[in-house]
Amino acid sequence: MHNTGRDTSAHGRRPRRFLDAAHRQWVLHPRWSLALKGAVSAALAYLVGVLAPAPLSDYAYYAPLGAVVATTSTLVRSVRESLQALAAILVGAAIARGVDLVLAPDEVSVALVVGLALLVSGWRPLGEMGSWAVTSALFVLILGNAEKVEFVGAYSGLVVVGSLVGIAVNLLVPPLPLTPTEAALDRLRDVLVEQLEALAGGLEGDRAPSEDEWGERRRAVSPTLAEAREAVGLTREASRANPRLRWHRDWAAAQVDRAGALETSADVVTDLVRLLVEWEQSGRDDLAFGSRLRPAAAAALHAYADALRTVGEDAEDDDALARLDEAAESLRRAVRDARRELDKDFFVAGALVLALRRGASAVAGA
Repeated sequence: MHNTGRDTSAHGRRPRRFLDAAHRQWVLHPRWSLALKGAVSAALAYLVGVLAPAPLSDYAYYAPLGAVVATTSTLVRSVRESLQALAAILVGAAIARGVDLVLAPDEVSVALVVGLALLVSGWRPLGEMGSWAVTSALFVLILGNAEKVEFVGAYSGLVVVGSLVGIAVNLLVPPLPLTPTEAALDRLRDVLVEQLEALAGGLEGDRAPSEDEWGERRRAVSPTLAEAREAVGLTREASRANPRLRWHRDWAAAQVDRAGALETSADVVTDLVRLLVEWEQSGRDDLAFGSRLRPAAAAALHAYADALRTVGEDAEDDDALARLDEAAESLRRAVRDARRELDKDFFVAGALVLALRRGASAVAGA
C-alpha cells in the first residue's frame, strides 16, 4: 500500500512537470500565442463576413486580412496599423480606379498600377502597412471586374470589420512579453560577463597578449545588445494601454532599470575591449598596464564580472558591489603608485578605473 501511494504521487507529479515546462515554453515564445490569436481572430472575422449582408458576404474572405493585421502586434500598434492598412487600401484602390478609367486591364495597366502603388507605399503616414497599397491596387484592377465600386467598398469594409475583430481579441488578451524580454536581458548579461572574464584572463599571463590572442577573446556583444534593445522596446510599447500591466507593474519597472544597467555596462565593456586590445598588446613599447598593473586590472575585471552576474538575480548584490568598489580602488592606488615611481602617465589605466566605476554605478542602480 505504501509503495502504491508513492507511485501514485510520482504519476501525479509528471503531468504537473509537463504542464510547467509547457507553460514556460509558451511564455518564452510569444509567436505561439500570436499565431493562436491570429487564427482565432481570422476565423471570427470570416464568420462575421459570412453573416454580413450582401454584397459584403460575397467577399467574406477579405475580413481575415484585417484581423491578421490587428493581432500581429501590440495593442496600441494594432490600432495604428489597422488605420494605416485601411488608408493604404483606399489609396491603392484609388490608383487602380484611376488607371482603369483610361486603360483596359492588361500588362500595361498592371505595370502602371504596380509602379504607382509602389511609389506611394513608401509614404511615411502609411508606415509598415504601405505594401497594402500594391495588394489593394492589384485586387481592384484584376479581381474587381465590372463591379469595381462595389468591390472597393466590400474589400475595404471587410478589412475594417476584420481589424475590429482582431483589435477586440487583442484587447481581451493583450500581449505583454515580459518573460521573453527577461530571457533576452539574461543573454546580454551572460555575454557581458563572458567578455569580462575573457579580458581578465588575457591579463593574467606573464606577457601581454598578441593581436590574434586578443581576437580570440573578443565576444560578439553588439548582436545580443540589439536583440535586448528590441525586446525591451517591444515590452515598453506593449505596456501602453495594457490592462495586464496592473498585475506586472513592478516587474516591468524592474526590467526597465535592469535594461538601463545592462546597456550602460555594454558600453563600458565595449570601451574596455577597445582599451585593452589597442594598448595592452605584445609588441608595443608603451603598454597600458605592463606586468606591474596587469594583476590588479585582471582582479578588477573579475570583480566587475561577479557584480554583473547579480543583475536581475534575487540574491543580494551588496557584497559583489563592495568587492568591485574595493578592486577598483586597489587598481586606482596601484596606478597612482606606478605613476609616482615610474614617472609615467598611465592614462589608459586611469581610464580603466573610471570605466569600472561607471560600470559599478550602473550595476548599483539596477
